[in-house]
Amino acid sequence: MAFGKNQRSDPRRSSSSSYCSTVTIGVFVALCLVGVWMMTSSSVVPAESVEMSPKETKTEVKEQVVETEARQFEDSSGDVPEDATKGDANTDAQDGTSSEENQSQNLSEKTTENTVEENQEENSVRESEDTKNGSDDTSKNESGNDGDGKADSGENNTEGGEVNSESKETNTEGGETNENGHADGQDKESDGEKKESEESSGEKVQGQIEEKVEQNQGNGSEQNSGENKIKEQVKGQSSNEVFPDVAQSELLNETSTQNGVWSTQAVESKNEKEVQQSSSNGQSGYKWKLCNVTAGADYIPCLDNLAAIKKLHSTKHYEHRERHCPEEGPTCLVPVPEGYRRSIEWPNSRDKIWYFNVPHTKLAVVKGHQNWVKVTGEYLTFPGGGTQFKNGALHYIDFIQEALPDIAWGRRSRVVLDVGCGVASFGGYLFDRDVLTMSFAPKDEHEAQVQFALERGIPAISAVMGTKRLPFPGKVFDIVHCARCRVPWHIEGGKLLLELNRVLRPGGYFVWSATPVYRKGPEDAGIWNAMTALTKSMCWDLVTIKNDELNEVGVAIFKKPSSNECYEKRTENNPPLCKENDDPNAAWNVPLEACMHRVPVGAGERGSQWPEQWPLRLEKPPYWLGNSQVGVYGKAAPEDFLSDYQHWKRVVSKSYMNGMGINWSTVRNVMDMRSVYGGFAAALRDMKVWVMNIVSIDSADTLPIIFERGLFGMYHDWCESFSTYPRTYDLLHADHLFSKVKQRCNLVAVIAEVDRILRPEGKLIVRDSVDVISEVENMARSMQWEIRLTYSKDKEGLLCVQKTMWRPQEVETSMSS
Repeated sequence: MAFGKNQRSDPRRSSSSSYCSTVTIGVFVALCLVGVWMMTSSSVVPAESVEMSPKETKTEVKEQVVETEARQFEDSSGDVPEDATKGDANTDAQDGTSSEENQSQNLSEKTTENTVEENQEENSVRESEDTKNGSDDTSKNESGNDGDGKADSGENNTEGGEVNSESKETNTEGGETNENGHADGQDKESDGEKKESEESSGEKVQGQIEEKVEQNQGNGSEQNSGENKIKEQVKGQSSNEVFPDVAQSELLNETSTQNGVWSTQAVESKNEKEVQQSSSNGQSGYKWKLCNVTAGADYIPCLDNLAAIKKLHSTKHYEHRERHCPEEGPTCLVPVPEGYRRSIEWPNSRDKIWYFNVPHTKLAVVKGHQNWVKVTGEYLTFPGGGTQFKNGALHYIDFIQEALPDIAWGRRSRVVLDVGCGVASFGGYLFDRDVLTMSFAPKDEHEAQVQFALERGIPAISAVMGTKRLPFPGKVFDIVHCARCRVPWHIEGGKLLLELNRVLRPGGYFVWSATPVYRKGPEDAGIWNAMTALTKSMCWDLVTIKNDELNEVGVAIFKKPSSNECYEKRTENNPPLCKENDDPNAAWNVPLEACMHRVPVGAGERGSQWPEQWPLRLEKPPYWLGNSQVGVYGKAAPEDFLSDYQHWKRVVSKSYMNGMGINWSTVRNVMDMRSVYGGFAAALRDMKVWVMNIVSIDSADTLPIIFERGLFGMYHDWCESFSTYPRTYDLLHADHLFSKVKQRCNLVAVIAEVDRILRPEGKLIVRDSVDVISEVENMARSMQWEIRLTYSKDKEGLLCVQKTMWRPQEVETSMSS
């Protein structure tokens, strides 16, 4: 009975028990589903949204950044600096560590064409968070991230100023620097570091620039990578100096930005493909051929124009060594000598060069006993000697200053012209005295002497004193030097010596080291007497004569007058004074005349005072630039000068030094193809380089200002070939040059000339309009050059390319050479 009673009560108890069991099972299933959901969602939500300890958060974020960077810069050797000091070294080590490569491979498997930027990631994160039932967990995750110093998901916070590259992280506002290229557990991560996905085509990024961003309004500009180039599209920016004008435009390494909408990878990839397709189409219009000329790999079009030389009526005045340019500039590419190697770096190059780079031995045979050059195995070596200083140039340089202490190398005497320079050891060793020397000699008069000088890293041009003025303004050189230069100064009324008088600064010195100074034979004595009479009639003062017992030579030093008093006291007007309307600065294809220009004496006239001592003269506007004069940029001349100097200091320090992956230790010979005040060269003053400043003949004549600063340069017309051997410059800089040149001549010929004078692995930096940048880039691509950087903003652009060893197979025979 008791059992039956219990049975009557069981239905209620059984129903309650079943209900509890059902609830229990439901809760368990729900918990399982929640667990599964949490596990799956953790693989999607970014590190910023996952709850973990601060240490774990840092580690995971850093690993993701490393994965992104490793993939972004994979296979980019030669395009970006290997580290802060190794510039563009061509090593495979730049591809990253093996662990980074594995991470890159894993990342690539997850990357698709439709991968989007951080703004879309932010939206997906928020959508995921909205679906969560546990808002408290989300709050904990966010607070955990905030506590660890991380920015909100999707924001690019540039306050830290850090920008990651393959080899280093740069913090522009006092932050930390990680030189290993990947995160270290003790280092802080930059706020809001941004991940970039690869191109849908799967092509590897081969170029990268470091952009320093100045935080004003929160976010920095974005960077889009593509094959062989980096193209930055800056949207919605405001800046204090965003290409302020054509003349002073500069790369935006430092910008202030607004909160713009980030572009998507899909849009970026589409744009990049269109650009590449356009570039590919453009290349079809350029078909390069190899120059088949008598001069071979040493071809200088304006000096090797055999057809023009054959038509000369006389060679008495070395007319055959002067410039005779073809009517149209050649568009063929000069061959590279067999066995050519990358030039030895300065200062080692002063002592030796690769033989196969300049495979000429005539000078070693003829002048070997005078220590000009010797053949030593695979090198050509330069003991530092010369005809007048067999025991070394340094002793000879010191000997000159001992003869006349007022020479004051590197202080009073800064810019020197060396006539008949040989292999330019005199100028090469004057660098040790802080002196800049422009050396010149005729082509082939002594085989390849100027080519030797340039390969050594010493300034030199191929030129001759014949029937035309030298391509320099008047009154610019502090000293003119001639050591057995084989120039007949005294003949034809002293016409050639009077040309030196034109370019020599009033109060400057002519240093003459030749046999007539110290030998007494009939020929030498006759020349000495003629020179003495000529220099006296020119009012030059013979300051001193001194013999060098070690080298058994002598030197005579003359000084040009600083006033017109002597000219007015002469009993004979011979040589005559030049006419008043004769411009001493006119020097492009101007015939020589046997006359002298008056010395300027007015307080505001150039040449009436000696420049400031070096290096003050580099930075200070010349005394003869007045506020009433308008500079090339429209400001008062002194202000214009200073603005230009400050502009180029910013560009060089913030862009060129670190932003292009150029290893400046490999750069020695530099040319500014369109110099204005010489600001670019002045900004490089602390580098181990020298700069040839070119003032185009159709530009404002600012070359005297460049010389006044203690720099040097020359006039040139870029519709013609430059008077230098092929492969003689490491870096060419063209600031708004090509857009001007193409109005007068064939731009293809100009680029062929750029290829001729640039060394393999040499760099070309172009600043110009976007249209011209695109045209030059297409030509560079067609020559198989490496595109290191393209950048554009407001119709202005910048391009950096690197020449390669590529040469075309098809040959073009020149009818004139």
